[in-house]
Amino acid sequence: MPPDAPDAPAHPHQPRSLLGRTGVGLRNSFFAGVVVIAPIGLTVWLIWTAVGWVDSWVMPFVPRYWHPDAIVNRWLGNPRGSEDWIDVNVRGLGVVVFLIFTILVGWIAKGLIGRSLLRMGEDIVARVPLISTVYGAVKQIAETVFVREGSMAFDRVCLIEWPRPQMWRVAFTIKPIGGEVAEKLGHRGDFVTVFMPNTPNAATGLTFFAARSEIIELDMGFEEATKLIVSGGLVAPEQPRRADAPEAPERAARSP
Repeated sequence: MPPDAPDAPAHPHQPRSLLGRTGVGLRNSFFAGVVVIAPIGLTVWLIWTAVGWVDSWVMPFVPRYWHPDAIVNRWLGNPRGSEDWIDVNVRGLGVVVFLIFTILVGWIAKGLIGRSLLRMGEDIVARVPLISTVYGAVKQIAETVFVREGSMAFDRVCLIEWPRPQMWRVAFTIKPIGGEVAEKLGHRGDFVTVFMPNTPNAATGLTFFAARSEIIELDMGFEEATKLIVSGGLVAPEQPRRADAPEAPERAARSP
């Protein structure tokens, strides 16, 4: 009788399955890390780039005497062009200068003298054909987007049927229309101005006038709606809690 053959390993695929499980775990951990790092990294990069862009535009208008490197080297007694000269680049200084300058201009413009000077400047600009058109359009946009009296230019988030029935898109209603448009549409019902942004660039879109009865107003905020539009529907807002709903579910009393 031939000798018994050596027993085969009980689990021949065990090393491979262990390696596969390790690879799957590493892959899942990698993607989990990307989900955490990507939003943070992209946000930091965008802020860093925007701050640098503002600095590149603002700092050339600041006298060289007041630049950080000039102040530091003047304090240390290093003459310009010497080997001891220290280069100092404070990123974000241009943003601070821009904010201070804008606040100062706004404070002056709200006063009597500032309003008079602004009115005189606008009268001069209005006499220049091309510049008056550009200035008027930019001013109107700025007055619409940047809120007057602290109120938002957009009124509500809504749904509107587009581009055909049974297909809905998220849009924003703007405060009630006025002027000739309101006069011509007044006898047809209650109309509102609707801005329907595009995906993924929510700054562009279509503006039209729609009957209030043709739209569905939503309870979500503008930030949530913008995330929904920019993400192409991937980031959906949570269901808003009703005002009359309790803060936490009540627990049933336990029977003794």
